[in-house]
Amino acid sequence: MTDIEPTSKSAGKGKATPSRKTQESANFKPIVGDKSPEAKKAAKEKAAAERKRARDGIAAGDDRYLLVRDRGPQKKMARDIVDARLTIGELMIPVMVLVLFLSGINSPALQLGLVLTMWLVLAGIVVDGIFINRKVKATIAEKFGESKLESGLGWYAIVRATQLRIMRTPKPTVGRGSKKK
Repeated sequence: MTDIEPTSKSAGKGKATPSRKTQESANFKPIVGDKSPEAKKAAKEKAAAERKRARDGIAAGDDRYLLVRDRGPQKKMARDIVDARLTIGELMIPVMVLVLFLSGINSPALQLGLVLTMWLVLAGIVVDGIFINRKVKATIAEKFGESKLESGLGWYAIVRATQLRIMRTPKPTVGRGSKKK
């Protein structure tokens, strides 16, 4: 027989197992932040200030706040080229409103005139768009180089040219008729 003593009592963890309720409350982290009225008010004010800063930055043409489609010196130059001239696309909405109001008059000759007017405006927009596309690409290629011309600049300028001047974002920074390059 060997002289082996039985092992003594094994060491425990030294404390009682916490109840489920205690453990869950210790791990609880609220999904939303502070719900006090003061905290809500402060969060609203902070969000409003950030929105205002972003809105002002977009209106001023600050690249940090612009959408990706509007960023960069080439896009800025394309905007300036379009904003410096009166385009037929700008006149589309006022002409459409006028046609809408006049279409209520029951006169076949007037109806024909309105349809022809709309077709002429649409044809003018297409022709004006072709000229804008060519001018924007030629001017920007002259300044930045033909190989560094961003894709989509012509379409970007055409879409901007069809918007009313007061509704363009970012706001126009050049006046009509200016020769800024």
